[in-house]
Amino acid sequence: MSRYIIDINKLKENIEWIQKKASVPVIGVVKGNGYGFGIKELTAVLKESGIKTFAVTEVTDIPMLKEVLNDEDILVMRSTCIEEEAEIIAENGCTATIGSKEACDVMNRVSARLGVKTKCHLKIDTGMGRYGFMPSEVNSAIECYKAENLEFTGAYTHFPDAFNNIPLTKAQTELFKDTIRQIESAGCNTGTLHCANSPALLNTENVCLDSVRIGSAFTGRVITRNKTGLHRIGRLEAEVIETKTVPTGYSVGYSGSFKTKRETKIAIVPFGHYDGFGLTQDKEELALRNVLSVLKQYLQKKRTYVEINGINYRVLGKIGLSHTAVDITGSDVKTGDIAKADISPLLVNPKIERIYR
Repeated sequence: MSRYIIDINKLKENIEWIQKKASVPVIGVVKGNGYGFGIKELTAVLKESGIKTFAVTEVTDIPMLKEVLNDEDILVMRSTCIEEEAEIIAENGCTATIGSKEACDVMNRVSARLGVKTKCHLKIDTGMGRYGFMPSEVNSAIECYKAENLEFTGAYTHFPDAFNNIPLTKAQTELFKDTIRQIESAGCNTGTLHCANSPALLNTENVCLDSVRIGSAFTGRVITRNKTGLHRIGRLEAEVIETKTVPTGYSVGYSGSFKTKRETKIAIVPFGHYDGFGLTQDKEELALRNVLSVLKQYLQKKRTYVEINGINYRVLGKIGLSHTAVDITGSDVKTGDIAKADISPLLVNPKIERIYR
């Protein structure tokens, strides 16, 4: 049976390194099932490490966070005009994101009906093109601070290309700061200011402000050209469940697209596309490739490997839904040995068990 293994000691070292690097409070972003690490499991480790604010994008994540959190804040990083979503945010005491006048009106109306005052962070769109007031809409943003049933405790923006475009990231930071100055000049208290995500923290100086939002950096799988102290964490594991020997010219896998060129000993590993193996290359690797490296890999027909007993063995034929055939010719690999694959946790099926060791 396959499982995804997370080294808890290396995870704690990543968290500590990030906290020192940021030198301001860290908001733990645990969206996407905790970036594939398991939302409850990752949140519990982050909480133990002293993180007091957590962020998600889906209101359906709130009940799971509530199972492991006590007084910690939950920031919902979506500006929503859907009353049902606003109600879930307000009644659970979460911090809402307000990125439009309509979203403000909906949250204010819902909060009044529930008899609560909902904490909010204002969202400024400095170039991402999703949620947030445009800087030219600053007067509309200022109007939101007059809402009787909302309490604005922070403001933020989001960088679209902090892993690659440092000048753009710095320009967006200054645009955000300028917009905040206009809001504060109108007599509004903007609260905690945060811009930097994981790539911004690792690639750009002077963007941390009052806090940083970190998600992918916890896993050590983040786009950066800079040397860091982060560990790349997460391995898919399963036992070898069968071995067999096939003759020269024997087809392996679907479509018969691969034929052995010699007598070949094969190990069968019970993970495949369903588990997330072989779906695609990790995005952090793809983003750093240039045209020449892609061409080189194509010409060399880059192969896929599975690690068994510390040695990489070539995958034979097409990867199946639940099984992978591996060439172990000349080795002493046997059934019961552990096969490992380094894949992004975001690709791993959410139903696969996450084990913290």
